[in-house]
Amino acid sequence: MDLVRNKYHYSKINIVAHSMGNLEVASYIKLNAGKKNFPQIDHLVAMAGHYDGIIGMNDKRHQLKIDKKTGKPSIMRPEYRNLLSLRKIFPKNTKVLNIYGNLEDGTNSDGDVSNASAQSLKYLINGRAKSYRQLMIRGKGGQHSKLYNNAQVNRALVNFLWK
Repeated sequence: MDLVRNKYHYSKINIVAHSMGNLEVASYIKLNAGKKNFPQIDHLVAMAGHYDGIIGMNDKRHQLKIDKKTGKPSIMRPEYRNLLSLRKIFPKNTKVLNIYGNLEDGTNSDGDVSNASAQSLKYLINGRAKSYRQLMIRGKGGQHSKLYNNAQVNRALVNFLWK
């Protein structure tokens, strides 16, 4: 990140992440948020983030429940517990948009990530982010891999990042 910053001379960034990229971003923030050269993250868009499990790997359909007010998950898997320090260090000047899909086929998921796993991001940043908003994409366009090539998502991204 320092090499890119030195070449292009920026101090603020926007981040858009999909799927595993969300965990990479969360780890980057966790490891670097307190450092002097850490850039200001103006906007963070998280799409299809499997913060607390992936269906078929370490999550089962309808297993995880989320407290609607706090975002706290009923189960905290080891990978999720590893991110709990974000509750104390997540940048307070960052606006967050959490986009996830619901196929509306009874699974409450995008086919790979349960809505609850994606929604568990709220607990990690609750009270820290400048703003937090969730957007559920319903139907076939809410499928995990279709989220990043979806007209509704694209409009939401443009409105969130640039308006």
